[in-house]
Amino acid sequence: METTKDMKKDVLITIQGTQRVGKDKDSIEMMTTGRFYRKNNLYYISYEETEATGYDGCRTTLKIGPHNKVTMTRFGPSRSQLIVEQGVRHQCQYDTGYGAMTIGVMGNQFESTLNDRGGKLFFGYTLDIEATVATENTIEITVKEILSK
Repeated sequence: METTKDMKKDVLITIQGTQRVGKDKDSIEMMTTGRFYRKNNLYYISYEETEATGYDGCRTTLKIGPHNKVTMTRFGPSRSQLIVEQGVRHQCQYDTGYGAMTIGVMGNQFESTLNDRGGKLFFGYTLDIEATVATENTIEITVKEILSK
């Protein structure tokens, strides 16, 4: 990764998420525009949430750090922060829209091909409430630069 100057780009973001609770599996896919940038040698993906996600009026920012770590922060009416780090369990605050709660987040998968032109980010994690596994989740994010005419 270059260390010269930071960069910011308008991008097309595709997010595919799956959530498994027991034998039930639910998947979502969404496309949106947002910003992709590098700051202090870390990549950031930032986008506005919509009514479809249930977090209208919020902005979500993912910070992709070293050591297979992603920090997802949601700003706005429903604030939350999830830290997903492969092989590490973090306790995080999550706002459900009906109130905040503390949940455990255990990262179990992480792959990234992100570079200054975009790429893919894939990570998996389990959420637990009071040490009881609630959901198993995977998220795949594709970032493509929007080329201006």
